[in-house]
Amino acid sequence: MDHIILYGSKYGSTQRYAEKLSQETGIPAVRYQDAPALTNQKIIVYLGALYAGGVLGVGKALRGLSLRDGQRLILVTVGLADPNNPETRSNIRTSLQGQLPPELFNRTKIYHLRGGIDYQKLSFPHRTVMKLLYQSLCRTPAEKQTAENRALMETYGKQVDFTDFKALEPILQEIQKGAI
Repeated sequence: MDHIILYGSKYGSTQRYAEKLSQETGIPAVRYQDAPALTNQKIIVYLGALYAGGVLGVGKALRGLSLRDGQRLILVTVGLADPNNPETRSNIRTSLQGQLPPELFNRTKIYHLRGGIDYQKLSFPHRTVMKLLYQSLCRTPAEKQTAENRALMETYGKQVDFTDFKALEPILQEIQKGAI
């Protein structure tokens, strides 16, 4: 098959989305670290978890990629904050512009999904960073809080899962456009 789904997942939400997308399309899902050469892939779908202001693995996975005629890149971010919030989407896109060359960014279809978090499963360094971030945010005046900051504060220390496989529908439709 000349299509591939790549994913960068740290704690599982993104991997679950990638596996469900693979199940629905018949396109193999592969961790970005195990990706084959992308030059012969007609459709490349990259799902990446949002971490520390960036999309996990996207820079490494797509390094040197230059889309040829007929080749398409669909990029899907998975994060904790609500992607329906315009501020959240804008922040994610700004971050992506820093991770992708302009010519690749401009030719990429971008989608956003919500994942989840389970503080009990975070590594010690990640729990520590999240605690420090939370403490810092608690000292930030409410009027200066961003949507992402509010989401982090509301879910801090909890197990939450916003995974919604129905949200894959627009992505499935986008894939089907290119698979014909």
